Amino acid sequence: MSYPILYSFKRCPYAMRARMALQLAEIKCEIREIRLSNKPEHMLEISPKGTVPILILEDKIIDESYDIVNWVIEKRNIFNDNLRSDQINLTESLIKKFDEAFKHHLDRYKYATRYENADSEFHRSECLKILIDLEAIASNGKWIFGENLNKLDISILPFIRQFRIANPGWFDSLEEISKIKKILNNYLNSEEFKKIMFKYDEWQLGSKPVYFPST
Repeated sequence: MSYPILYSFKRCPYAMRARMALQLAEIKCEIREIRLSNKPEHMLEISPKGTVPILILEDKIIDESYDIVNWVIEKRNIFNDNLRSDQINLTESLIKKFDEAFKHHLDRYKYATRYENADSEFHRSECLKILIDLEAIASNGKWIFGENLNKLDISILPFIRQFRIANPGWFDSLEEISKIKKILNNYLNSEEFKKIMFKYDEWQLGSKPVYFPST
C-alpha cells in the first residue's frame, strides 16, 4: 500500500477534523468518499461500527477521528508545541465536552424528530451554554488560544459549524458569543477549510484511486 486509505464523508464533522489534520501535515492519502446511506462492504468489514473517518495504514486501522488527529500529531508536529501545559489539559477536556455533551444536544436540536420527546429549543439552549463557556476563555485573536491554529480549533469548529447551519440567522444574531462567531468565520474562510471541503465523487469498488489533499 503506497498511501494510507481514508474513508470519509464530506459533511461529517468527525471526518472534517481528520482531514484537516492530514491536510496540515501534508500526509497524502487515497480518499474514498462515501454516502452514509450506501456504505461500502469493505469499509464495514474493517470497521463494523460503520462510521467515518477510517484511516487504513500498513500496520493498523484507526477508526476514531480523535485517534487519527493524535496519530498525525505524533507523526508530524503540526502545531509546534505552541500551547502552555494548562491549555493542553483544557484542550483535551473541551474536545471531550464537544464530542459528548455538545454533540448529544446538537443532534437533538438539529434532528429532533429522530428522537422521542426531544425538545429542540431545550437542546439548542444547552449547546449555547457550552458556547458561552467557551466564549469566556477564547482569545481575541484569530483562533481560540490566540494567533496559532491548534488541535482544539480543528476538533470542535466542525461541530460549531453544524450548530450554526441549523439556523444561520439566529446564530449570526447572537451577541454573547461574538468571539466564537469570529473564530468560526476565520475557519470557514480559511484556505485549509476550502481544501478539505473539496468535492470528491462517491467511491465505488473498482473506482480509480483519487487522492487527498487534492491538487
